Amino acid sequence: MSAPRVDPITLAVIWGGLQSIAVEVGTTVHKTAYSEQAREGQDFSVAVFDPVGRMVAQGPYSPGHMGAMSFAVRNALAAHPAETLRPGDAILLNDPLLGSGHLPDFFITQPAFARGRLIGFVVNILHHTDVGGQRPGSQGVVGIFDYYQEGLRIPPTKVWKEYQEDPGLIGIIAANTRTPEKVLGDLRAQRSALRVGELRLVELVERYGAETVLAAMDEIMDRTEQTMRDAIRRIPPGTYAFEDFLDDFGPGTDPLRVAVSVTVKDDIVNIDYAGSSPQTASGLNSYINYTRSYSYAAIKCLTDPYGPMNEGALRPISVEAPLGSFLNPRPPAGGGPRAIICYRTFEAVIGALAAALPERVVAASSHFANPTFGGFDPKRNRRFVAYELILSGTGARAGKDGCEAMASAFNASNIPVEAQEANHPIIVERFEFIRDSSGPGKFRGGSGVRRDMKFLANEGKLTNLAERQRFAPYGLFGGKPGKRGQTVINPGPNERLLHAKESAEFEYGDVISFRQPGAGGYGVPAERDPQKVLNDVLDDFISLETAREAYGVVIDPASWTVDAAATARLRVTMRIKGDPPVVTR
Repeated sequence: MSAPRVDPITLAVIWGGLQSIAVEVGTTVHKTAYSEQAREGQDFSVAVFDPVGRMVAQGPYSPGHMGAMSFAVRNALAAHPAETLRPGDAILLNDPLLGSGHLPDFFITQPAFARGRLIGFVVNILHHTDVGGQRPGSQGVVGIFDYYQEGLRIPPTKVWKEYQEDPGLIGIIAANTRTPEKVLGDLRAQRSALRVGELRLVELVERYGAETVLAAMDEIMDRTEQTMRDAIRRIPPGTYAFEDFLDDFGPGTDPLRVAVSVTVKDDIVNIDYAGSSPQTASGLNSYINYTRSYSYAAIKCLTDPYGPMNEGALRPISVEAPLGSFLNPRPPAGGGPRAIICYRTFEAVIGALAAALPERVVAASSHFANPTFGGFDPKRNRRFVAYELILSGTGARAGKDGCEAMASAFNASNIPVEAQEANHPIIVERFEFIRDSSGPGKFRGGSGVRRDMKFLANEGKLTNLAERQRFAPYGLFGGKPGKRGQTVINPGPNERLLHAKESAEFEYGDVISFRQPGAGGYGVPAERDPQKVLNDVLDDFISLETAREAYGVVIDPASWTVDAAATARLRVTMRIKGDPPVVTR
């Protein structure tokens, strides 16, 4: 029997309902989570799936989790087939091979039943503060040679059966984390949010009927696929190659090459990372599910950014990486700090398609830092683990400057100063933009961010996780690269540089200064509107010297006005002959 036809108005209402369910699940996590990264940084994602495990609607959170989430749900259902599930069951996994990507990401899949019939799944993933392993935060780079060192690994397991929590499994999780209160609090927040999603999905089916809702799900995915294919057809066909480099995988190691070729043919896209560096004897590897995820996200941003994100959007895209490369490592390779790789795969795909889609691409963003800290808090008389996100500028694009202090490849947020200081032995002494860090261009990149954190803790341990301290964020079409980043301990006369991926110890009262790179510019700097250059000087984004040397704009420091005649003369000497390069490093 064929599925019933859903009229356009009902289809639109059901689609809005599915989106609303995803948002409500995410809001519940956001409001009930215990950890700073979930409650403040929004490092989680949620989605609604149909009864056969296809993603139908996602919440407005990290797009990189979504391709991995589809993979995780398939593996959860392979271990626990749909016919064995009962209302209130919930399957937890964090196995990197099965979809998680790294051990701190806990994926939970919960079925929803209406009148005894399976009508779909609600799913979420949350990055947990600590799951054991070598370093506080479970994201060490140095000294990792397999994922057994990184923490507790959980295959697909029913932690809840018919709404009842399994105390033995919960006890095992609590015994394998340095922060049991946060981890169990976040885990139960995930579970409570899924219960909300389950109830809302049942309400939707009760209102419109199971056959109508399931038919609408099919049509939504099919329409999304068709829209995506139509958008891909508008890309000039061909194979587009690009390469970029991660700084290294620890002190004294070589750069990691990200080589990509993007082939566009008719209505399909193939992304191939052949030629990328081999897997590393460190934590810095990306299992294929996460390499796929951020590749999907880049294509979605360049083709149909405002359309639904679901299974249909992924069907025209294939992603490959050589087995044994650091973008598709053989198990049991480490992968705890794989988040730092996501910007590079995302930006490699965008860089490859820059020549084909110059009006849609953005220059390289400034990259984020994701350090974690551990130690003993003498004021509260307890051990602590603190997770930090330091998000900086985004790359410039055709017609617009980059944004300041925002995530690029995902939708997380900077963790507020007040949240860190209220919950940890931390004082944030500086949180500011770095002058002259943004990549010059007709449209400039976002500025780098500096965050200085003083630690009033004993036995301090830092796991640094930063990038773009060796290879600057690239500019596009004549735009210049942004300034490179640094990590400094105790800024001042006796300061010392800390490697971007170093595991280090710090003393009570030490200040760790995270200085994030600036983002790349777009277009020739000498073509920037002089008034915008003046505004950047007045806003302290750039100095008078940079205005003159990078942009060819002469500003009178007495009147704070542009000297139009001197600017015109200077810019004549800065003109570029011929077309500017597509990429400037």
